[in-house]
Amino acid sequence: MADSFLFIIAESVLEKLGCLALQEIFLAWGLETEVEKIRDILGAIQAVLLDAEQQRPHNKAIEVWLVKLKDALCDVEDVVDEFECEALRRKVVKSGSTTRKVRRFFSSSNPLAFRFRMGHKLKKIRETVDEIVALKSKFGLTERIFDRHVIHRKKEMTHSFVDACNVIGREQARDNTIEMLVQFVDGENVSVIPIVGIGGLGKTTLAKLVYNDQRVISHFEMKLWVCVSDVFELEKVIIKILNSASPCQRYMDLDIDHKIVITTRSKRVAEIMGTVSAHNLSLLPHQDCLSLFFKCACRGQQEKQNPNLKRIGEEIVRKCKGIPLAVITLGSLLYSVTDEREWEFVRDNEIWKLEQKEDDILPALRLSYEHLPSYLKRCFVYCSIFPKDYEFTELQLVYLWMANGLIESSNENQELEDVGMRHFKELCSRCFFEDFSEGARGIVNCKMHDLMHDLALSISRNECSVVMTGTQQIPKSVRHIFFPYPKSLSDQDLPTSLQIPQTVRTISFLNRTRGWICSERFIKTCCLRFPYLRVLDLAFLEFQILPKRIGELKHLKYLSLYGNCLINRLPNSICKLQSLQVLILTLCYNLQELPKDIKHMINLRWLTITTKQKYLPTGGIGCLKALRFLFISWCDNLEYLFEDMQGLKKLRSLAITYCRSLKSLPQSIKCLTALDTLRIDACKNLDLTMEEGEDNQCLTQFSLQKLVLIDLPKLAEFPE
Repeated sequence: MADSFLFIIAESVLEKLGCLALQEIFLAWGLETEVEKIRDILGAIQAVLLDAEQQRPHNKAIEVWLVKLKDALCDVEDVVDEFECEALRRKVVKSGSTTRKVRRFFSSSNPLAFRFRMGHKLKKIRETVDEIVALKSKFGLTERIFDRHVIHRKKEMTHSFVDACNVIGREQARDNTIEMLVQFVDGENVSVIPIVGIGGLGKTTLAKLVYNDQRVISHFEMKLWVCVSDVFELEKVIIKILNSASPCQRYMDLDIDHKIVITTRSKRVAEIMGTVSAHNLSLLPHQDCLSLFFKCACRGQQEKQNPNLKRIGEEIVRKCKGIPLAVITLGSLLYSVTDEREWEFVRDNEIWKLEQKEDDILPALRLSYEHLPSYLKRCFVYCSIFPKDYEFTELQLVYLWMANGLIESSNENQELEDVGMRHFKELCSRCFFEDFSEGARGIVNCKMHDLMHDLALSISRNECSVVMTGTQQIPKSVRHIFFPYPKSLSDQDLPTSLQIPQTVRTISFLNRTRGWICSERFIKTCCLRFPYLRVLDLAFLEFQILPKRIGELKHLKYLSLYGNCLINRLPNSICKLQSLQVLILTLCYNLQELPKDIKHMINLRWLTITTKQKYLPTGGIGCLKALRFLFISWCDNLEYLFEDMQGLKKLRSLAITYCRSLKSLPQSIKCLTALDTLRIDACKNLDLTMEEGEDNQCLTQFSLQKLVLIDLPKLAEFPE
């Protein structure tokens, strides 16, 4: 990633070293002198980072030095995180309720050997960093205050859903396309209308305008919307088309005229697929660009504009050369900014002077990225792990950021989830995300524009990697690995010849299609070879056994088994994952029960489950004091929930859906004083009547803001 991140990595490590629990370990193990040396080194690094960053584009040696430094700092972070894991282990062992059996379950096999190994590891990494930092004297770097220019806005926009009234200057193009769609083309069974143009012109936006227009809705009985990736594979496209249709649409009479609108940057694709002349989308006229820019920057308050800002804005718009995405991005960047110097900084930036090739990242997008605060840069660039057109949720993204240490709280009363949501909303308001929709449980879904994705990839090329067929080696600097849509993962699919760095932190398949078979050996290899994993996303991969060695991934914070219909049990060793924040077991239809020691997963904040259990016992989920989000769904046999809900003092959102055998809710649900969202859906036998009791005293502190009740046949009246 870009070297401006190094300052934040160094700062994060320094904060962790100052943690009281870690200081106690360092003192007890006689490591405080070594730790103090690391603090001094990190301070020296921070002092020269700004100068090094400014010289990097003109000095190859400094660029190489910064890459080495980043790798070394990430290694320091891994070692410090190991001490954090040890502090968490001690927290469980020291808890008053633990028995000798529990202490043995969580104890290190050889505490003295572990202490010696960690001391040696800390010294070795300190020496490595020291050697790299010593090289800075070669470059004549000077110490400076880190004051990278960031445009500060008075307030943030909320994200908005696509609306025709927010589109300017494409009315004629919309009408022309609709006219071509609704007219009958004699002798043609399938008509394909291509919309062609360079990236950022608004091809997809135009297609959406057409798709949602009332004239099209009235004319066509069935409509489907499908995103096709750069790598065209017919089988995947057909599956996407079928998946986008509702069950009733799949059985409709298809003996009708088919009209297809495609969007593409390639004129060659348009020539091959089109049955009519392509619609070549033109640049947006200057006057429309101005209207669009000031709509984004001033939110309809043009009449109150400072004349100087209006003049500078016109000059900025000219540099966007009629590309709407560039106009929107910079207008959003300057939203609510009234300082003329900030506008001039955008207008006069050196990025505009760089030579621009046809497929290069738009200068406006790179400029918008450069003006992000460093903490937002790291969050945005991490999104490059998603494939193009991948739809992700705000909650999923926030917890992936948290798992990789990209979210930090300024005080202990500030929830990490709230900080992450603010980061998400700020990136939305700066147009880094698009295509917003509200999914189940009220969670927002969105995507990245193709060009924004290209931007993230260009920045993260040394940090993230896609493993394709034939990939033999992955650079040592790579920390995040993505396997795109495997058909099967057999023993040979992760051969020893594939050189993946041991320090990798993310392994993800981001798979949205069921039925991919994965061998137990593949998962075991992940557990053995990648001890520093923070994220293991195995969504929709199907395997029967999760290896016991999963419990050795002590850094793991995010584990998804979403959609695994084969797995029937989880090893109890999974409960050794004290660092785990997210465990996703939704649609694991064959899962017989949750592990018996789940109460020891003291850091779990988001839990989603599908299980065959008839009841959830006390002394399990109710002991997860850190839990914020709990989603229980598709549990056909479940009749009763756990009775000790009063232990979930920090639970903010509870969703109980498609549990058709559920009879009642526990009385203790009244004691969820932090709960702000409750959703109960499709629970056919649920009786919400509750007896009056002592638990009613909890209701005085109730925080509920959103209540969703759907498809509950036994609900005759609201309970008191």
